[in-house]
Amino acid sequence: MPRWPMFALLLLMGCAPVRAGGDENASVAQLDLQRYAGQWYEIAHLPMFFQRHCVADITATYTPRTDGTVGVRNACRIKDGTMDVSQGIARPVAGEAGQLEVRFAPDWLSWLPLVWADYWVIDLDPEYRWAVVGGPDREHLWVLSRSPRMNHALFQRLKARAAAKGYNLRELKVMAPLTP
Repeated sequence: MPRWPMFALLLLMGCAPVRAGGDENASVAQLDLQRYAGQWYEIAHLPMFFQRHCVADITATYTPRTDGTVGVRNACRIKDGTMDVSQGIARPVAGEAGQLEVRFAPDWLSWLPLVWADYWVIDLDPEYRWAVVGGPDREHLWVLSRSPRMNHALFQRLKARAAAKGYNLRELKVMAPLTP
């Protein structure tokens, strides 16, 4: 075997992230949508085009519906001081307790697969005081809290756990106060 393919293979293996057994990128095994419902404050997120104008006071409110879906209301303060609000809907993924699909497109477009985005709860406090949301591609991440601020040490632990699951947090934007 020529040396350059072996060298390239070794180089690639050396650059590949190594994950411990429990650090795979997966959604939580259990998610009670009734307990998850209500208002969450965004503590941090990886930049997303639809949040480019948000500067503060970012919230997500989830409201269970009788048909098994969840109403979604995202809001944030923009530079001019006004609130930007988006209404959407989420639906559970069959057989995957911690996974939802969310859309903000109009109902008449709901049949298109491309309007639904993955929403995976990848880390969750047993008391539902905080949650970390990501997806299979590890391109988006949100750290949420029931409180508009988060303890700095807790935030660092959640960041470390997300990084261990393969999320690149170099551009993570902290949007809420961290307390000592």
